[in-house]
Amino acid sequence: MPREIIIIECTEARALGKPPSRYVTTRNKKSLRTPGRLEKVKFNPSLQRRTIHRELR
Repeated sequence: MPREIIIIECTEARALGKPPSRYVTTRNKKSLRTPGRLEKVKFNPSLQRRTIHRELR
């Protein structure tokens, strides 16, 4: 199966001392566009704004 399930976590919440938001999504293992960690802009409910979420390993 070429897709894998990953967890992405907010990068800004820990620096501010708030609980980080986490999302579960999938990524294509064989994609040449995302060789490193996946980053997406998602909503963080504890900060009440959109922030960058990075893949956990």
